[in-house]
Amino acid sequence: MSPSDDNTAARVLPDFIQTINKYGKNCYLWMGPTPMVLIMHPDLIKEVLNKNYIYHRPNISPVLRNLVSGIFLCENDKWKMHRRLLNPAFFSEKLKLMEPAFMISCYEMVSKWEGRASREDYCEVDVWPDLQTMASDVISRAAFGSSYEDGRKIFELQTEQAMHVTDTLRQVYVPGWRFVPTKRNRRMHDIKNEVKAYVRTIIEKRLKAMSVGEAKNDDLLGILLQSNLQEIKKHGNKKVGMSIEEVIEECKVFYFAGQETVAVLLLWTMILLSKFHYWQAQAREEVLQVFGRDKKPHFEGLNDLKIVTMVLYESLRLYPPVPNLTRQTVEEIKLGHMTLPPGVMLSLPILLVHLDTEVWGAEATKFKPDRFSDGIMKATNGKHAFFPFGGGPRVCIGQNFALLEVKMAMAMILQRFSFELSPSYAHAPFTSVTTQPKYGAPLIIHKL
Repeated sequence: MSPSDDNTAARVLPDFIQTINKYGKNCYLWMGPTPMVLIMHPDLIKEVLNKNYIYHRPNISPVLRNLVSGIFLCENDKWKMHRRLLNPAFFSEKLKLMEPAFMISCYEMVSKWEGRASREDYCEVDVWPDLQTMASDVISRAAFGSSYEDGRKIFELQTEQAMHVTDTLRQVYVPGWRFVPTKRNRRMHDIKNEVKAYVRTIIEKRLKAMSVGEAKNDDLLGILLQSNLQEIKKHGNKKVGMSIEEVIEECKVFYFAGQETVAVLLLWTMILLSKFHYWQAQAREEVLQVFGRDKKPHFEGLNDLKIVTMVLYESLRLYPPVPNLTRQTVEEIKLGHMTLPPGVMLSLPILLVHLDTEVWGAEATKFKPDRFSDGIMKATNGKHAFFPFGGGPRVCIGQNFALLEVKMAMAMILQRFSFELSPSYAHAPFTSVTTQPKYGAPLIIHKL
């Protein structure tokens, strides 16, 4: 299987593929006692994502709550409040303050690769763990600033927690099993408490510094705390803003969503460019035109990278970080020709919609970044058929953060290296919350 292959969907969403092949696009399947309807028509997808007040996120496994919480699980007024308080951290002027965090972490990664390739001007590197480390370092620095080392410890714990959660979810579900004091269950409980303790300590230190005017508030945590304090002051009521517990949960979301999304987008982009050398050369030429070979990339220049942006969009189309979104009806509703009672699950299979030949043409499974040369609306003919970050009011709040970080990393990589697939590379994408490489991503990296 190659990195741009129509069998990718069969590996990532095999149950959906089998059901669609048997019954067609307009079908449903049972998830235990709950019916799940597949929604693949762009107009219906747009309606579901826009009407978040009647299509909620379904309840998730209590085990998964060890990783995902905060704004992910909030609904209605509570979600509106959290979103309003989080928004300022992701404004463009705030993201510019985090440029040093992006730069330092990316530089550490490419310097490591340069060191490994110094003897023969090339080397084989499994880039997957390095991309994960880089993305986690960016989040640690961007989220906690001067408390970066404490942030790294939190990431290490969350990484271990993700492994335990993934392994647990792959086992046969037994009601109440999470309460049995197995070694893994005890460890997951301990990690949850350790992470809370670390984050609480960082928050309390920051609040103390803010109270005496010693905090810069130029990282995600500082901006969130400042936004929260302003909300409380505005209403004169501490019950209006977020509690410390809620701030802790949002910090955990920063880690999980920020690190996972960036790492997998960078990974599949590098793998695709390793196969399609023409587009790698085009992207590098653009980077060198904007920044030269030695100049450090900067945010203003990153916004001028049209070809790199096209490549990233095409990578997101073929390998969306999360291949499927789910929603659940909270009341009886009419969706298209269907009348759905409350409690019905709706599946929005992002990957399958991204590969739908009715939208993208006969070459929907092919890597063709130029389909985005005139933007997303032109590429989709105005249809809501490209939604790697979700859509509607609940669209991913950190998508601009993620795209800027990935552009920064790709610019620094393309300035210094060319790369190709190693003979040992085995293309085996699989879903572990996000779409990841089962056997890593060994590439041959050449110094320029």
